Amino acid sequence: MDNKKDNFLKEFFKERKTVGAIRPSSKSLGNKMLKNVDFKTSNVIVEFGPGTGVFTRRIIEKMNPSANLYVFELHEPFYKKLKKEFENDKRVQVIYDSAANLRKYLDADHKKFADVIISSLPLTNFDQMLTMRILKSAEIALKPEGKYIQFQYSLNARKLLIKIFNSISIQFTANNLPPAFVYTCKKK
Repeated sequence: MDNKKDNFLKEFFKERKTVGAIRPSSKSLGNKMLKNVDFKTSNVIVEFGPGTGVFTRRIIEKMNPSANLYVFELHEPFYKKLKKEFENDKRVQVIYDSAANLRKYLDADHKKFADVIISSLPLTNFDQMLTMRILKSAEIALKPEGKYIQFQYSLNARKLLIKIFNSISIQFTANNLPPAFVYTCKKK
C-alpha cells in the first residue's frame, strides 16, 4: 500500500465521524463527480470534505482563471495538508469550519451564490440534524438551478436529499473502493 493510502486508512480508523472512507476516491469516481460541472461558467465553486484533495486538484485544473474555490475540511491533518498545498493559489480558500457555515464565507467575499457544490461528506456518519443543516446551507447558498453533487456509499442519503432538492439523478460507479453512488441535485 502506498503512503497516501496508508495515511488515509489510519485517519479513517482514528476519526470515523469526519473521515468517511478507507482510501482516497478513484479517478473513475472523480470523473462521475465532475462530469456535470460546467467549469467555463462556474465562477464560485465549493467543495465539502475534500479529504486528501483528490477532487480538489481536478477542480483546480478545470476551473476558469477567474473562478473561486471554497474548500471546507474539518479533519485537521487533511486541512493542514490542503492549506499548505494550495497556499499559493489565490483562487482557492481552504477553510477549517463546518460546511453548514458556507454562507458566512460567501457573504464575507461579497459572493451572492455558489454555482456548484461538490461534496464528499460522509452524510450517513452524521446525526440527521447536522446533515439537514449542511444540506439546507448548501441549498441556500446555491444559485437558482445550481447543482449540488454528492457521493455516498449507499442510497440512504436519497431520502434526505429529496427533501431539499427538487431534481436528483443518481449514477453508480463500481470502479471505486468501496463502490459509490453519485447524486447530482438541482436547487428548487
